[in-house]
Amino acid sequence: MKKKLGLSMRGRHILEGYSFISLWIAGFFLFMAVPLGRSFYFSINNMESSKNGLQATYVGMLNYRSAFSTDIDFLPLLKSTMTTMLTQVPLILIFAMFSALLLNGKIKGRTIFRGIFFLPVIIASGAVLKELMQQGAAQLPIFTQDDLFNKLGGFIPENILEPLLKYADSLTLVMWDSGVQILIFIAGLQTISPQLYEAAKMDGATKWESFWKVTFPMIIPMLFVNTLYSIVNMFTKADNKVMDYINQQAFQKNNYGYGAALGWIYFVLIAIVLAIVFIIFRRSLAASEGRG
Repeated sequence: MKKKLGLSMRGRHILEGYSFISLWIAGFFLFMAVPLGRSFYFSINNMESSKNGLQATYVGMLNYRSAFSTDIDFLPLLKSTMTTMLTQVPLILIFAMFSALLLNGKIKGRTIFRGIFFLPVIIASGAVLKELMQQGAAQLPIFTQDDLFNKLGGFIPENILEPLLKYADSLTLVMWDSGVQILIFIAGLQTISPQLYEAAKMDGATKWESFWKVTFPMIIPMLFVNTLYSIVNMFTKADNKVMDYINQQAFQKNNYGYGAALGWIYFVLIAIVLAIVFIIFRRSLAASEGRG
């Protein structure tokens, strides 16, 4: 393969990628690097307010040890957040994928429907989302008004029925959190050549087989992006209890050092989860790029 400017094709792709994120890298070092460094400095110190500002007293890893040994609220909140992420993200991805498949079809008014699905991203976010959830807008009334739990309890075991109704009751939040993912999946579907489907049809493939042999492998990069986006969004959304707890410790109780330590623990946990996602998708992405 001929090289241009002394670079291989892969090298040029890497250079192009870094050129696209160069503005973000510059912005990170200009606006984010110093606050991150200060937050880590706070986390290993006991910060006390005085007339001269915050006074730091070095305590080492005491704040980190306190999060796991003496704080009775942090670990349960962390566990609850992880459980919510592991259950909600797959539901969001499945709903977004099949919604994109429907919206990518030749139906009348599909542009309007795409806008309707994306509307919650604009409206139901931040403080508005918190207010809507406090008013019960995120719950379906059928599960409380019609007392489905007691009516179905005689047919379905309680240990199965309870999580099923819990997941069903979260369908509103799943739809609200799927707007961006639907658009990304639609963009991926529109890049698939119709000739691939024609070739599959000529070979006798059914629509179900075409989906698993053509559509799904081609949208794996979009599935990867949506998985990352959904996980980060789940960990940082307005109603996240861990984020509220960290905010409470740092800015309401003025325990800046301990709040910073909780933030770094949370950050490391998110980084580990994202690293696992990278490892899971690595082989599939390499195969889709012809490197597997």
